[in-house]
Amino acid sequence: MDKETIILGVIGADCHAVGNKILDIFFSKEGFNIVNLGVMVMQDEFIDAAIETKAKAILVSSLYGHGEIDCAGLRERCIERGLRSIILYCGGNLVVGKKDLKETERLFLEMGYDRIFDSQVDLNEVSVLLKKDIGERYGDY
Repeated sequence: MDKETIILGVIGADCHAVGNKILDIFFSKEGFNIVNLGVMVMQDEFIDAAIETKAKAILVSSLYGHGEIDCAGLRERCIERGLRSIILYCGGNLVVGKKDLKETERLFLEMGYDRIFDSQVDLNEVSVLLKKDIGERYGDY
């Protein structure tokens, strides 16, 4: 079976690169084909890369707390550009201040993200969920 392609990047004006590199290495070892856009990535760059590579998922990171602003509207933009089925994950330090994770999760789910993770998530769990979600949405993985 071909490796499924996923797009990684740190959204907006966020320049936190270390976690992004960790995700790249981890998901590569998990058998995914990674397209890592790096840091300070705008929404259309994620979408362009997903279209070009026929990616099944976009994994957005935000560590500087402005994810609530930077991530708003990504699902709608994906739909407008023909990516109705793309899986959207978002993780990191997504909001400024100390909001309850359930409240943050609800906010991002309402924005159209499939799953939300905090910065302390076990990446093995994320990989299991991503493979499950790709399988359910696109067929067996």
